Amino acid sequence: MSEIKVNKLSPRTNCGTVQLGDSGDTITIPAGATITNNGTAAGFGATGAASWDTTVKTTGFTAVSGVGYFVDTTSGAITVTLPASPDAGAVIAVKDYANTFDTNNVTLARNGSNIGGEAIDATLSTEGLAVTLVYVDATQGWLVTDNGTQDTAPTAAYITATGGTITCSGDYRIHTFTGPGTFCVSNAGNAAGSNLVDYLIVGGGGAGGSGDGGGGGAGGYRESPGTASGSYTVSPLGVSPAVALPVPATAYPITVGAGGAGRSTPAPNTGGNQGNTSTFSTITSAGGGGGAGGGACSSPYTPGGSGGGARRDGNGQGGGTGNVPIVSPPQGKDGGTPNAFPGPIGWNGAGGGGGATANGTGGTGNTPASERAGNGGNGATSSINSTPTTRAGGGGGGAEGSSPNCFGTGGTGGGGVGFNPGRSNAAGTANTGGGGGGRANPGTGSAGGSGIVIIRYKFQN
Repeated sequence: MSEIKVNKLSPRTNCGTVQLGDSGDTITIPAGATITNNGTAAGFGATGAASWDTTVKTTGFTAVSGVGYFVDTTSGAITVTLPASPDAGAVIAVKDYANTFDTNNVTLARNGSNIGGEAIDATLSTEGLAVTLVYVDATQGWLVTDNGTQDTAPTAAYITATGGTITCSGDYRIHTFTGPGTFCVSNAGNAAGSNLVDYLIVGGGGAGGSGDGGGGGAGGYRESPGTASGSYTVSPLGVSPAVALPVPATAYPITVGAGGAGRSTPAPNTGGNQGNTSTFSTITSAGGGGGAGGGACSSPYTPGGSGGGARRDGNGQGGGTGNVPIVSPPQGKDGGTPNAFPGPIGWNGAGGGGGATANGTGGTGNTPASERAGNGGNGATSSINSTPTTRAGGGGGGAEGSSPNCFGTGGTGGGGVGFNPGRSNAAGTANTGGGGGGRANPGTGSAGGSGIVIIRYKFQN
């Protein structure tokens, strides 16, 4: 079998190999011969391929067949004039260099030939577009044979946002809202970088009840599992994990719930006010339930993110229900209830408010010396802001027994302590969603602590 090799040497024949030099040489290829390209001679490349010119074009120009061009329209629209009188098989290619074709278009001027069978110019207006055109014939003219955008081979893009108090921990950015604000996303990122956020949302805590009243329930506690923005410690709140959120580029109003106010009405035995909700995007954490007021005819406890504690001498009355409205995993626990009314004296302490991870405990006792108010339920611990912090503890119940330790303690995470004759009740801690402490008669139940919203995402690698 003969072989033909193309090299720039003097024409001669040697052992079945024909070597060429000057143009004009004639080659007769025998049947079954093999042609091997040992160089870069035109005609041996792929049909319809373009050789790319890496000098970026920023102004209009006339394209040359066989060449691809990177075109930058950052400063304005550009016209690319197609070759005049092209031969069949002519090819040109254009690529959006700066991802600005959608803002400033490229016009493909047909220069006498059809484009896609039409005698009109074409417009390239898709961000990141790359397009290859081949001239076929006078009827169809230039036809698109290949196109795509940079999205088919994406580079990492990261969420960019403003709002709240911004801190960083390694590759992660944290936005903390202790009051109303706006989380404003200007770049939604992508999966190669980041396009999901983790969150912690705590509602305002409920106020404690007055007149031997129950402790206020903690604000609802809702948190994503920490997989979108790196691993960090979260409290196990349920078997069905919450999910991280996508954040399309827009403004997200943030609501941080205020704690429920302690009631100061003339009547001494009033229940505490419920806390207020906190919100981010589609996630809402309910305010904590208010603690019940003391006395058989007083205001009852209320449900909420966590439930308020029952009143003293509740005769079996249950505490307020937590996780209202119902979400999964649950946003809080129930308030505590006292034992059944023990007899004519009746010295059961009030129940503690529920916390994020534990119910409030019930009051006990049947004499002034043994009376003991219930403790607030414990809150949940998270290091979403890189500092392990416990939030959403329930408020302690109030009591008026003679024991110096008959008050209910606040749950871990900002729950306020309850009252006894030697100690004043306390409000829930600000920006924890802690419930307020219950108050013995007479007096006002303490206010719940305000809530908080924290958002975390990856902003670099």
